[in-house]
Amino acid sequence: MFKRFGYASHGRVEKGVLLRYIERMTGLSRQQVTRLVRQYRKDGKLSKYPQRVAPKNGFTRRYTVADVAFLAEMDVLHNTLSGPATKKLMERAFQVFGDVRFERLADISVSHLYNLRGNKQYQNKRRHWTKTNPTGTPIGKRRAPQPNGIPGYIRIDSVHQGDQDGVKGVYHINAVDCCDADAVRRHLREDQ
Repeated sequence: MFKRFGYASHGRVEKGVLLRYIERMTGLSRQQVTRLVRQYRKDGKLSKYPQRVAPKNGFTRRYTVADVAFLAEMDVLHNTLSGPATKKLMERAFQVFGDVRFERLADISVSHLYNLRGNKQYQNKRRHWTKTNPTGTPIGKRRAPQPNGIPGYIRIDSVHQGDQDGVKGVYHINAVDCCDADAVRRHLREDQ
């Protein structure tokens, strides 16, 4: 873009106009455009995102692949308990029972324990699948309620008035309490 507009050959005022144009057309901020100009002058190339390189002295991993395997083993034995419960089990495994495999995992934070559970190595060792349980009540079935003599069950009825001269008639909607007639009679007798 800078070659096409001849950025280097322009004066200071024209460069400012050109930078504002680039800001407007790309949606980048002034600082981002200035950074791109600096990169273009230095390398002769233009890319919005420079190539990221892993740091030479990056963070060392505290928990090894073996630790992740021990966590997966603990979750298999105890059917994947909550994070705090699993942390407590690993603390006890090391401190009370002296199991040196859990030495590093005894000090793990609960939040990092969940990070390890999301780890690809953990997922390869332990996948936790649960089937969807069928519902006990049918969904979407249209049927009248069965009140068994208990008041408070409501039924909605719609009644069409009928059409007249090609014009649609009115629908009446009735809300009816579904009680047995016998239950109503018994209830009335009890009140008297």
